[in-house]
Amino acid sequence: MLYRNVPEGQEPIRVHFERQIKRIQRDVLRMGALVERSCCLAREALFDRNLEAAEQINKQDKKIDRLYKQIELDCVNLIALQSPVAQDLRLLSALMQLVRDLERIGDYAKNLGDVAVQLFPYAESPYMGQILQMFDRCRAMLALSLESLSDLNAESGMDVRQRDDAVDSDYETLYNLLARQQDVKGIIEPIVLQILVIRHLERMADHAANIGKRVAYIVTGKR
Repeated sequence: MLYRNVPEGQEPIRVHFERQIKRIQRDVLRMGALVERSCCLAREALFDRNLEAAEQINKQDKKIDRLYKQIELDCVNLIALQSPVAQDLRLLSALMQLVRDLERIGDYAKNLGDVAVQLFPYAESPYMGQILQMFDRCRAMLALSLESLSDLNAESGMDVRQRDDAVDSDYETLYNLLARQQDVKGIIEPIVLQILVIRHLERMADHAANIGKRVAYIVTGKR
């Protein structure tokens, strides 16, 4: 049954509830777009040595945090006030977990911007090309996880988890290259900072994989 031209507040409870859920889903995707933008800025800061991009991430992160808190509050209120059925409860609880993953990815992007500022005075590392490849794998995972969320595609969600193996392999390779260098001359801070970069990237990939897993759970009900 379609409910048209019904004044807001007078539509059937279920229709009002579904509209609220759709609004939350739109806000989650909007938050995802902000996180993707933060990752792009972090990439510019690290690999193009763009300090202005690093500054922009801080402003972006505040927007992400505000939206995260609003989405979480909206989900809690909807659960408390509407007594959703099992399927709706599964969706709302998964979205609450999912936005935590997005918020953490945004935090790691901000941290990468901070590291870019610390690395700026030093000569560019010969390993930055490999780190860039790892970074782009993480960005691709985030993009796919958000696409799976937008389409509610369980298969795409599970594919994100499979891609995490390549990032883990990148981390292991780069960690061994960076941490096991011998006869290092001069300051070791750039090496420590690069290890911090790949650690952040590895964690970002884990959270992107979590998003894919949660999308699959929303669709199938299976963990």
